[in-house]
Amino acid sequence: MKRRIVFSASALMSLTIGLSSAAQAQQAQPETQQPASGESAQVTRGRALFVAADCAACHLSQDGRALTGGRVFTLPFGSIHAVNITPDRETGIGAYTDKAWLKMLRKGVGLGGKHLYPVMPYTSYTLLSDDDALAIKAYLFTLPAIHAPAPKNSLSFPFNQRWTMIFWNWFNNPNRRMATDTTHSAQWNRGAYLAEALGHCGQCHTPRNFMFGLSSRAYAGAVQVGWTAYNLTSDREHGLGAWSDDDLFSYLSTGHAKGHGPASGPMAEAIEHSLSQLPADDIRAMVVYLRDIPAQPDGPSRNHGQIAENDGPSAGRHVFQQACAGCHMEDGSGRQSDWAALGGSHSLSDPSATNLVSVLREGTSLQTAHGAMTMQKFTSAYTPEELSALSSWMLHHFGGVNASVDPTKFRP
Repeated sequence: MKRRIVFSASALMSLTIGLSSAAQAQQAQPETQQPASGESAQVTRGRALFVAADCAACHLSQDGRALTGGRVFTLPFGSIHAVNITPDRETGIGAYTDKAWLKMLRKGVGLGGKHLYPVMPYTSYTLLSDDDALAIKAYLFTLPAIHAPAPKNSLSFPFNQRWTMIFWNWFNNPNRRMATDTTHSAQWNRGAYLAEALGHCGQCHTPRNFMFGLSSRAYAGAVQVGWTAYNLTSDREHGLGAWSDDDLFSYLSTGHAKGHGPASGPMAEAIEHSLSQLPADDIRAMVVYLRDIPAQPDGPSRNHGQIAENDGPSAGRHVFQQACAGCHMEDGSGRQSDWAALGGSHSLSDPSATNLVSVLREGTSLQTAHGAMTMQKFTSAYTPEELSALSSWMLHHFGGVNASVDPTKFRP
């Protein structure tokens, strides 16, 4: 199989995402959508593509009201802030012509020749057809223009020199459009376009090379901004090989699959802002595509929710009974809501405990059809030593993993 090229709105309409241009002519065609009153077909299409591209997850303001950016990405070499993408001419995208917009998405070069950093996933968006890229722009230009300058980035040398991105792009940006793979079905091609070009799934789930570009180990799993993006390949032990199609469909569309635990952190955001709003046929197409990704034996092994015979340190169990069992139940089955079930969760079979620590430190939330499923942070109520004991006990009890979690991970 060819190597996959990949780098990473509240309640928008659920619209079918179609693939446009001659290059995608053989792929699945979208259902006919009726534009809103006074809205062109291009804008209607752009609205749907905007959702599929998960733009809101990065560019939505902290209060959730506008696409004025501000979200900070903490990287090993500094921090970068998401920018304003409302049509304000000074601080947003209002000065972009169609030609400049395509150059930005294709080459990562903004107005005035300013090179973008690849936290903006232009190495995935470069795969978009011209029609789809310009439809997204058309939709964004219908939004209210809001003056909102982005906070200043803070990067160490030489990463603060944008011109160095010229050389980075030579090695890491394909700058090509996605073409139909005639050896696969229309559904597979549709899923590939949704996952690779629009959803840019590989940006989080593919390990980085020494240049911080995507490695050749597509979808083998990687740690991103303090969270582990797990292995999505067909490997049975580390990836999705042991998941059924129904499991994958449920997880992608709702953020939960029975026996696999709930989504949290950035994945919960992707589901809330994007995947949960896609039509069922699009999710099924993505499942078909993900099923075909070659196995990569990487990431933590999983025990599918098997409970260990020895419950581990009593201190951790005591904290769980005090703080967690009320919602999750001591057997991890969850009280009242499936999203509270812990059995089979990736996070609880990962010896590094990266996501478990992040949830306890930061909390997590996912808007579902049954309301907001929120996990509060616990660092203000429990000491680092107590949270360390709790984490170690949960790994052992629910994941069968014997690992000691360092208390310093819970300190400011």
